Amino acid sequence: MNTQSNTAAPSESRRRLLSAGATMAGAVAAMSSLSANAASATTGAHATRVHHQGGNFVKAKDGTDIFFKDWGTGTPVVFSHGWPLSSDAWDPQMLFLVNQGYRVIAHDRRGHGRSGQPSNGNDMDTYADDLAAVLDALDVKNAMLVGHSTGGGEVAHYIGRHGSKRVAKAVLIGAVPPLMLKTAANPGGLPMSAFDGIRAGVASNRSQFYLDLATPFYGFNRPNAKVSQGLIQDFWRQGMEGSIKGQYECIKQFSEVDYTDDLKKIDVPTLFLHGDDDQIVPIGDSAKLASKLVKNATLKVYAGAPHGMCSTHVEQVNADLLAFLKQ
Repeated sequence: MNTQSNTAAPSESRRRLLSAGATMAGAVAAMSSLSANAASATTGAHATRVHHQGGNFVKAKDGTDIFFKDWGTGTPVVFSHGWPLSSDAWDPQMLFLVNQGYRVIAHDRRGHGRSGQPSNGNDMDTYADDLAAVLDALDVKNAMLVGHSTGGGEVAHYIGRHGSKRVAKAVLIGAVPPLMLKTAANPGGLPMSAFDGIRAGVASNRSQFYLDLATPFYGFNRPNAKVSQGLIQDFWRQGMEGSIKGQYECIKQFSEVDYTDDLKKIDVPTLFLHGDDDQIVPIGDSAKLASKLVKNATLKVYAGAPHGMCSTHVEQVNADLLAFLKQ
C-alpha cells in the first residue's frame, strides 16, 4: 500500500482535535447530539432500461425502478452516493469529468432520491445487485467505480459479489469499509449507541435531523469554517427526497456490515481518499485499515477535510479522480 498526504498542515488546535481519541469521541458525540435534537426484469444480460417522464430507469430484478444519469462518451466513470443522499451529490464531479471527455454514470440507490421506494431489499446485497443491473443494462465496460461513504461499501460489495469483469479501477472516498461498528474484533469502531441515535433521529424528525447532520458532515462546526447554507439546504433536499423506511434500514448496512472479505477480493488498482477530520467516518478505523486489505491500493489523506469532501474540496477531488483515470 502506498500512502500520500496533501501538504496543508493542520493548526495546533486542529492537531489536538484530530488526536486518535478525540476524533473517535467527537464522532460519537456529534451523532449522539444530533439524535437528541431530533428526540420483473432480471440483472445480467436481461436487465432492461426504460424511460419514464423525468429520467431514465433500470428495472431491478424485483421490479424496483432504479433512476440513473448517463452523460457523455468515452471511458466510463460510475458513481455510488452516500447516505442519505442521491446521485445529485456527485454533480461537481460528473460535470467536471464529462467536460473532460469521459462518460459519467450515477444512480439513486433504492429508497433514495428518485428511485423506487420498496418495502423490501434495503440491504447491501440488493444494493450491489441494483448496481449490477445498471452496469449490465448500459453494458458498461472497463469502468472506474467511485463510491463515497455508504457508496464505498456498495462499490466494494459489488466487486466482492459480482467480480471485476466490468471494472478497471476503483475509488473509495470517505468510505465506510471495512466496518464502522465497534466489536471485539474492531475495537476502534463506533458504539451501537451512535447508530441507534441516528435511527432515533430519522424516525422522530428526519427533516430536522438532516439539517443538523449537514453541519458535521461538511465540517461547518469547526473553527473558521466557511459555512455554505446552499450545501446544508441541498443535503436536506436530497435526504428528504428519499424513503424514510429505506433510509432507516440503510443505517444498518453502513454501520454493521463487515466489508473485509469484499476488500480482499478487489483485484483492480484502488485509490482511497479520506479527510483526517472526518467526523462521520473517522479515518483511523476506515481508510487506514481498508487500504491495507486491498492488494493494489493507494491512500491519499486530505488534511483537515470533512466527510463531505466531494463538496467542500471539489477541485482537489476532481484533480485526483482525473489523475487516477489517466494512470
